[in-house]
Amino acid sequence: MNPNHIDIPELIDRLADQLESLIADRKLNNPLMVGIRTGGVWIAERLHRKLHIQEPLGLLDISFYRDDFSQIGMNPRVKPNQLPTQLEGRDIILVDDVFYTGRTIRAALNEIFDYGRPNQVVLAVLIKRDGKQIPIAPDCVGSRIELNPGQRIKLTGPEPLGVHIECAKGAA
Repeated sequence: MNPNHIDIPELIDRLADQLESLIADRKLNNPLMVGIRTGGVWIAERLHRKLHIQEPLGLLDISFYRDDFSQIGMNPRVKPNQLPTQLEGRDIILVDDVFYTGRTIRAALNEIFDYGRPNQVVLAVLIKRDGKQIPIAPDCVGSRIELNPGQRIKLTGPEPLGVHIECAKGAA
């Protein structure tokens, strides 16, 4: 994928098609879709509409579950979660914008399990990039991208959604 020519609506359509098949294959029953703040929520809002999911969209802020405070500092703008109080036995579709190391998803799973043990969790991401550090992988991916060392990809939005490649702080 050329990072300069990313067609986000096309990626969302591709992701919706994959999710539709996966919902049927894995027999997800009345799934709860949960977007990870902030970019994951923007993607989840679009997928939620496309897939006609009945349950209200859940919103998840993983700030207190991150394991990289020493690198990024505390996030002073923590927003409340908007989830049902009970997730025990539920089928969940977890949505994020960019999958990189897997640490964001690990934090999201920790937060979700605080609400109860779900039946199953499906992970959908708009873009999967190289650099995985822990053994977690998405079930559905809009597109894959490889970046040069020191680069990162960031979703901008919410309207319009865009993708932008930037050099990470401290990178040469």
